[in-house]
Amino acid sequence: MAAELVSQFIVLVLAIALGFELISRVPSLLHTPLMSATNAIHGIVVVGALVVVLTAHETLTTVLGLVAVFFGTVNVVGGFIVTNRMLEMFRGGGRGRGG
Repeated sequence: MAAELVSQFIVLVLAIALGFELISRVPSLLHTPLMSATNAIHGIVVVGALVVVLTAHETLTTVLGLVAVFFGTVNVVGGFIVTNRMLEMFRGGGRGRGG
């Protein structure tokens, strides 16, 4: 059990480091399409977390699944809000020109 937990922790740390490196190198012009793709991925995370919660047999698994559902949902909603704001900035250029 301890060896499995250590290996899962190592995978988590490597995923965080790799994700940070990849996201920090994305040019500004690609952030909106990247956010859309990230929203789709987090939607899959929410569905997976719901499956875990519905099939859980232990209390810890249920609690961690519910936490994953909550944070995944917050991330999806926040991503759509940020994407919408960025798109509004591009649409806002024609308002003051009599159009």
